[in-house]
Amino acid sequence: MGVADLADYPWDAVAPYAATARAHPGGIVDLSIGSPVDPTPAVVAAALAEATDAHSYPQTAGTPRLREEIVNWFARRRHVPGLSVDDVLPTIGSKELVALLPLLLGLGPGDTVVHPRAAYPTYEVGARLVGATPLAADDPAAWPDGTRLIWLNSPGNPDGRVLDHEQLRAAVARARELGAVIAGDECYAELGWDGRWAEEPVPSILDPRVTAGDLTGVLAVYSLSKQSNLAGYRAAFLAGDRDLVARLLTARKHVGLMLPAPVQAAAAAALADDAHVAAQKELYRTRRAILRPAVEAAGFRIDGSEGGLYLWATEGRDAWESLGSLAERGILAGPGHFYGTHFPQHVRFSLTATDERISEAARRLTGS
Repeated sequence: MGVADLADYPWDAVAPYAATARAHPGGIVDLSIGSPVDPTPAVVAAALAEATDAHSYPQTAGTPRLREEIVNWFARRRHVPGLSVDDVLPTIGSKELVALLPLLLGLGPGDTVVHPRAAYPTYEVGARLVGATPLAADDPAAWPDGTRLIWLNSPGNPDGRVLDHEQLRAAVARARELGAVIAGDECYAELGWDGRWAEEPVPSILDPRVTAGDLTGVLAVYSLSKQSNLAGYRAAFLAGDRDLVARLLTARKHVGLMLPAPVQAAAAAALADDAHVAAQKELYRTRRAILRPAVEAAGFRIDGSEGGLYLWATEGRDAWESLGSLAERGILAGPGHFYGTHFPQHVRFSLTATDERISEAARRLTGS
């Protein structure tokens, strides 16, 4: 399969619902896409501005400072000590890495790429680009022989599901039985909400309690888009198995996948500053506390959603019908159909709207 064979970009199908929502007298409340609306932190913007004299090619491996900050961040925020600068690698956002990892690992026809049942569509796209077979399966017992790459996503997009240490351990053990690479997409890791995740960090797949200190075949992927409002910067990174990181570095050098030098400086500044991350989480916590009860009052059941930036909800009918009803109230959400075939009655509400728009959505949902 090639690029020309890919399906149409799914969000184009939402356009008619968006038009209906925009026609609402109070304007649209767009809760469909998780694009940050809050300002980029000043400490990050200042670092970017100071690095604008970028006359030389950037380092594909990342500047020494950026790599050191990634290592320090994993130890400080993710309970993953002992990494070295050779175990980490910056990427141009996380989406390109998700899409290109099967290619960079040399996968092709006859190989299977496993991803979650409720899943960001790029996992499947990456498999299909190289002719591999995508498989939506959460249970490690269902991962078949011939699996070469396994994607986990915790907290999940769209469902906010959080995998605990035991579940991650079981997944890593099964990947090793299969001889597969296992990659944890952890882009929402700073955003735990419910149960134990309100008190303790969401686990990383690289945590020694998961790997027993052996990172063979294991990668973690992280993005600064959510925690630091850097979606427009395209700043992300991966870490894990040193040999895999070295292979990916070589491939990325050949392809020219280099994070721009000013963005590397900004990313290092973001990773070194925890204060803005805590402040941003509080903004989302407040918005979630307003939106969640309103969604439930409107007749939706919320599933999962223990972490991340979304409410994964159903009112027991086809998601397109729910989308139409919401659009009449001027609210735009994301249909479950975009996240695989298993959740056609779910919709995804994003917390990435302003305080005013979140409050307006709650007002419309409750009729108050």
